[in-house]
Amino acid sequence: MKIIDLRSDTVTKPTAAMRAAMAEAEVGDDVYGEDPTVNRLQSMIAEMTGMEAALFASSGTQSNLLGVMSHCERGDEYIVGQHAHTYRFEGGGAAVLGSIQPQPLEFQEDGTLDLEEVVASIKPNDFHFARTRLLCLENTQEGKVIPLDYLERAEALARGRGLAIHLDGARAFNAAVKLGVPVREITMHFDTVSICLSKGLGAPVGSVLCGSKAVIEKARRWRKVLGGGMRQAGILAAAGIYALTHHVKRLAQDHENAKLLAEGLAQIEELGIDPSKVQTNMIFFSMDPSRFKALQTYLKGRGILISGREKVRLVTHLDVSRDGVGTTIEEFKNHFAKA
Repeated sequence: MKIIDLRSDTVTKPTAAMRAAMAEAEVGDDVYGEDPTVNRLQSMIAEMTGMEAALFASSGTQSNLLGVMSHCERGDEYIVGQHAHTYRFEGGGAAVLGSIQPQPLEFQEDGTLDLEEVVASIKPNDFHFARTRLLCLENTQEGKVIPLDYLERAEALARGRGLAIHLDGARAFNAAVKLGVPVREITMHFDTVSICLSKGLGAPVGSVLCGSKAVIEKARRWRKVLGGGMRQAGILAAAGIYALTHHVKRLAQDHENAKLLAEGLAQIEELGIDPSKVQTNMIFFSMDPSRFKALQTYLKGRGILISGREKVRLVTHLDVSRDGVGTTIEEFKNHFAKA
């Protein structure tokens, strides 16, 4: 049975061509800065994002933590979305390992933070308070693309208030493809950007932190402290290079498949899906929790994997074909017809 895995775009498998690139990668010791393939990946993505330098990390969680810890000291604070990955889904790393306090705010419907609330949350220069040092945004945020004019205003706010600004750009290339712009049109508004290679881009592992040379050198030290120094990592970096070269434009196919999936599932009354809200490769819907397990079990028996927390999330990616979308719609309908 061919599995249709809609739980996340992290489940992608490296293609045969990507595996070949990994097998042929020239390697060295990256802790010494001597792995030529890692160095090539870092230079490549730094140029793509318009940054001075970049640092290969083992995961998006590590890359985001390196960004936060490179901007903040013990007792500092970062402003972040209540449901942002850097706050909610990374084990509290900034607080646990960096002694950095998060100040979470609710996201707006479009995935942005209300900038007036951001301003109101910046602490006074008073020793009673943590020192607000950093604003963290996310793009895409639950599949929603943050408008470019908003990024410009957020950057102006941060500069005017003396804050650094970091982007969890795990899916920044999805946002760029949706907007039809080079990714640097997004990343230019940030001091640091974390970009994941192992989601829609299809590499098996890895993220990259991009920023100034000074910040990246600080991040390099923190990466070593966090146990993130890898040796002959060029085998992994080669997959990232292949992904950046061959898998960026094809993200549009994932977006198209997500839209088709949403349109098909919108015909099921129990799901309440609005296809007009699907911008990239993610579909979200809520349903009666008591009925979710039965749906999940039924679909699993037919080779379709889904998951849910507060909401059910379906994610399309390079291992989900147009035919797979059609099969998924059919099986969802079959289940609810029998329910």
